[in-house]
Amino acid sequence: MAVINALGTDLEVAPKKGYLSLRRRKQFAMIKPAARHVDFGLILPGRPVGGRLESAATFNALFTHRVRVRSAAVVDDELSAWLRDAYDAAG
Repeated sequence: MAVINALGTDLEVAPKKGYLSLRRRKQFAMIKPAARHVDFGLILPGRPVGGRLESAATFNALFTHRVRVRSAAVVDDELSAWLRDAYDAAG
């Protein structure tokens, strides 16, 4: 949450049934717990899929990408940059 809160003051974290919606002027990400990991859904149009940045096509149609976070250690500069890009595009 420290990474998310550092994005900006115009960030809204809206609890939904089963996930957290991250919004600016529009939704840019979501956090959803799963059995063995936490899913981050991101809206990053035009960004290629690869490595940890998976397609969200079978996960949630509102998002372009998904990142599976299995431990706090995986919340690194790369994931922070993807969140920042999604946040910036939503404003």
